[in-house]
Amino acid sequence: MEWSDVRIFLAIAREGSLGAAARRVGQTQPTMGRRLRALEAAVGQTLFQRTPDGFVLTDEGNAVMASAERMEEEALAFERQLAGGGSALGGSLRLAASDWFGSYVLTPILAEFARRQPAVMVELLTDTRLYSLARREADLAFRITPFDEPDVIARRLLRMPYSLYMHRDQPRLRKGGRGVRLVTMNAAFGGMPDVAWLKKHLPEATVAGTSNNREVQARLCAEGVGVAVLPTALGDAFGELQRIDLGDPPPSRDTWIGYHRDLKRLGRLRSLLELLAERFPG
Repeated sequence: MEWSDVRIFLAIAREGSLGAAARRVGQTQPTMGRRLRALEAAVGQTLFQRTPDGFVLTDEGNAVMASAERMEEEALAFERQLAGGGSALGGSLRLAASDWFGSYVLTPILAEFARRQPAVMVELLTDTRLYSLARREADLAFRITPFDEPDVIARRLLRMPYSLYMHRDQPRLRKGGRGVRLVTMNAAFGGMPDVAWLKKHLPEATVAGTSNNREVQARLCAEGVGVAVLPTALGDAFGELQRIDLGDPPPSRDTWIGYHRDLKRLGRLRSLLELLAERFPG
């Protein structure tokens, strides 16, 4: 079994569908289907049961899963070690961050990095998924929670203050939030510290809109839909918004950076880390 076949098998097992697996490995769905049929014919076993809810591992598929993951671990370690030995300041870097952080914090830094290192191509991925550093889904990740993966070198990059914002033309807030409309996190992120802060300080307010996207919240706030707790790097970028001081600021949040230890000698990664250290010395 070739490593390329193992990647196909693992992608389908993890994603549960040909379409999602194809997006993960950068193939088309018909190609994935053909590769899977060829793989099953080569091993003489049916590895997946096709169900209305997707692809489910058969007993034979489960039996080879652990071996496939060990092959993957060895292959990825080989790739990381080769990449990590490169001292040349050329090539590509893949970064992963949240949407607003990528747009409003990282973009100016990456523009400076592009001027300093024009031979490096940076790819910035911005969504809520935690990209795997071990699988090289990202070379460097920015998160609001500490890293717990093994073999990851991590440190706190900065502590981001948050503030309550409202449109400049809206009237002053009433005590307790009576008559106030909120723009806040949706139910999936109801445990975020700023959600509890809003309930504590504006208990009589009503929710006008929710989103898991901070920039969407900021834009709704800028349109006058309601008040919102936002990272100051995001909220201050909107001229229509003003900060509101209730005497007790919303909780600030740490941002952490992490990369796999196999990449610690990678020249282009070190260069970006040096620039980040210049911009965030604390």
